[in-house]
Amino acid sequence: MNPERFALLEEVRRSLPDGFKAELSGDIIVMTVSPSGIHQRNLLTVRRQFDAHTPDGLLPSENTDLVSPNAGKSRNPDLTYLPEGVLETTDNQVPAEAAAIAVELVSPSNPENDWVGKVRDYPLMGIPLYLLIDARQKTVTLFSRPDGTKYHRREDVDFGETLRIPEPFDFELLTTGLLPY
Repeated sequence: MNPERFALLEEVRRSLPDGFKAELSGDIIVMTVSPSGIHQRNLLTVRRQFDAHTPDGLLPSENTDLVSPNAGKSRNPDLTYLPEGVLETTDNQVPAEAAAIAVELVSPSNPENDWVGKVRDYPLMGIPLYLLIDARQKTVTLFSRPDGTKYHRREDVDFGETLRIPEPFDFELLTTGLLPY
């Protein structure tokens, strides 16, 4: 995407009033609503496990804009882990390629954004791991091994099973505490 066009769309996205969550995917601005209690509970259940296995130098961040001007993308995952130095800013946006993982909980109102748009955008943005929790289907999916255009590996488990999270976290994610919608 043309950098000037991206800058203009980014300016519009960032000028929205507080309470709105918006992302850019090419020429499309994706707006989402505030999450439900189950969404928040599931996110915290997963985050606690990641926090216990996060290597030194990475910090969790919720709702931080991951920006990739070259790819023409600005996405805002529910949870990501970033190098400490990247978060030494007064801004709410950081370079997407700095993210160690993007964690999303599928929105019941717009599942295509997580299952199609972000599966397409995150590897283009240089994000090595994408964990997708779908409380509608009671599944957890990990996308990995991106080549800059797509993810080459996909692993799926049902709620109640464990899923291996690779380096830099290196642990078995327990999904027994996740609640369905």
